[in-house]
Amino acid sequence: MRGVSRYEDLIVWRLAHELQRGVFALTAKGAAWRDFKFRDQVRDSSASVTRNIAEGFGRFADGEFAWFLRVARGSLMETHNSLRDGQDRGYFTSSDCIRLQRLALRAVTAASGLICYLDPPEGKERRARGGKRRPRT
Repeated sequence: MRGVSRYEDLIVWRLAHELQRGVFALTAKGAAWRDFKFRDQVRDSSASVTRNIAEGFGRFADGEFAWFLRVARGSLMETHNSLRDGQDRGYFTSSDCIRLQRLALRAVTAASGLICYLDPPEGKERRARGGKRRPRT
């Protein structure tokens, strides 16, 4: 990706990393800590985001990176949903979740913007027909 030499410099990765750290801290105590299946699932979905961003960045191809960002975006939504599920189960309070859910949605927005940059919609139809993208003049 032009202008960025490390995946850690990407805003989407920074937001996702902050979310991951928050999820791990939130699930390190109380009832969520004792529900191993739930705890491991929400932790894995939050950790999956940063892993997919890093892997996609390392592919050095815009289309592949966009695909990994789509996977990461799905994991962000899964984490968002799991936080709500934890609240419904009585593991977390509303105030525990609101900051992390907002963080997840900010990361979704950042991922979506980066996807559009890497894989703009106007090029998809042309590529699907076998044509190449022409540079803008």
